[in-house]
Amino acid sequence: MLPTHEYANDLILFALIVDCGSFSKAAESAGITSSVISKRIGKLEKSLGARLLYRTTRSLTPTESGAMLYHHAKTLSAQMQEALYAVSEKSEALTGTIRMSVPTISGELLLSESVAEFCAQHPELKVEMRLENRFVDLVNEGIDLAIRTGTMPDSSLIARHILDSRWVIVCSPAYLEQHPQPQTTADLLAHNCLTYTYQESGTANWLVKQPGHDDIQELQVNGNLSANNARAIRKAVIAGHGIAMVPRCMVYEDLQDEKLVEILNGHCGKVLGVYAVYPYTRNLPLKTRLLIEHIIGSYKRISHYF
Repeated sequence: MLPTHEYANDLILFALIVDCGSFSKAAESAGITSSVISKRIGKLEKSLGARLLYRTTRSLTPTESGAMLYHHAKTLSAQMQEALYAVSEKSEALTGTIRMSVPTISGELLLSESVAEFCAQHPELKVEMRLENRFVDLVNEGIDLAIRTGTMPDSSLIARHILDSRWVIVCSPAYLEQHPQPQTTADLLAHNCLTYTYQESGTANWLVKQPGHDDIQELQVNGNLSANNARAIRKAVIAGHGIAMVPRCMVYEDLQDEKLVEILNGHCGKVLGVYAVYPYTRNLPLKTRLLIEHIIGSYKRISHYF
């Protein structure tokens, strides 16, 4: 059996390999070579008398024993990080610059104020925040942190789930005075549907479902206005010019003030995850980690908007 301190190091390395999904990415993150990682994991498997990973040229997955060990290894890694952060937070001043990219809706709704509050708490720190809807290339564009809404296809990034953003179908009371209220999603085809162009499913393809069911379908709606800014669509809907599917967080106060009404409640099938995303790094800078925690807290405080 290996000495305890060697087990601790190799368990943390093993957890990193599983998280990265490959020896090469784990090696890059840990700052060592792939051959060193392979030897250390081989030594760990031999000492434990159990195979921990299934390896092919295209994939790497833990065995049953590996999955069990991974759970404990992650706990060990988290406890070690907490211990280090507990000391460093008391001794390390937050300085330098954090470059971040955030979606326009979240940026305007809460992140501008939240990040400004964080900067006020740490006056020697500067945050450069870009409000944009495109998925930026974090590594090539030098972005330290991004808040993203949608799916996370890029496995080269670490994505921490914050919450889910539910979308709703809305119109104004004035619109309903002039048009019959839709009773089914099919009824939407007879209405002027104002569309937001930044949608993964396509501009005019609305994701709909039956209440109480999980099957999502695409409905191709029709309308005379589309825009790449959700707040522009919101204003047009409030003015009574049509129906829109938009993030609930953006129109939450409008719904409370009865400027808008939600129609076809339970029929909107669009729910997107909100994530804090950053590149793989051997040690996430304290300033970035603390900013992420601050942002998560800000989202949680208004989670009822979502």
